[in-house]
Amino acid sequence: MPAPTQTSKTRTGSAAHVAEPDRNCPLCPRLAAFRDEARVREPSWHNAPVPSWGEPNGPLLIVGLAPGLRGANRTGRPFTGDWAGDLLYATLLEFGLASGVYDERPDDSLTLVGCRVTNAVRCVPPQNKPTPAEINTCRPFLVQTINVGQPRAIVALGRIAHESVLRALGARLAEHPFGHGAEHDLTLPDGSATTRLFDSYHCSRYNTNTGVLTEAMFRNVFRNVRAFLN
Repeated sequence: MPAPTQTSKTRTGSAAHVAEPDRNCPLCPRLAAFRDEARVREPSWHNAPVPSWGEPNGPLLIVGLAPGLRGANRTGRPFTGDWAGDLLYATLLEFGLASGVYDERPDDSLTLVGCRVTNAVRCVPPQNKPTPAEINTCRPFLVQTINVGQPRAIVALGRIAHESVLRALGARLAEHPFGHGAEHDLTLPDGSATTRLFDSYHCSRYNTNTGVLTEAMFRNVFRNVRAFLN
């Protein structure tokens, strides 16, 4: 599988000081074991922590939950190779936050414009469900991603991403409840600037198939993001 482009270099060391985990990150034993099993079954897949993708200092950061087993875990690029990516990248293209053509593989011509995409948990979890401990363990990477990028806006895809962003920013969950279309003004970790958090239901196939999230609802969130950034 070709390596994804537009990623920052993966570094080793304490999670408190790097934005991307090592390829063999051991911090979550259950996820590491699941990753190792996948490497045996599918040796050509990425099967490693999926790095953030896009412009490191772009004004917009999009935060999902975790890589999908046959999506980002396979391709090595966030939201690439599954339904969630189909909707996400079509929407980014519509609002000028991406250019090129999305073709569900990391060597397509898609490029992000002024934004970066990451996940609250960087390794694929069994049944797409990370545990609270795994979310907490992976959060320092999100903190560093925010510190490096200093985004003016953050889109949280789903409640778990929303809560992980709030905790990364040191904000109180009770003061900023999750709700599709909700917006929250927050202070960045170093206190130098503010960012606006935009909430959306996750663009998963389940949510779209059940009508929890429509394409119009999803586009409207990014319409508001685009207006805010302009």
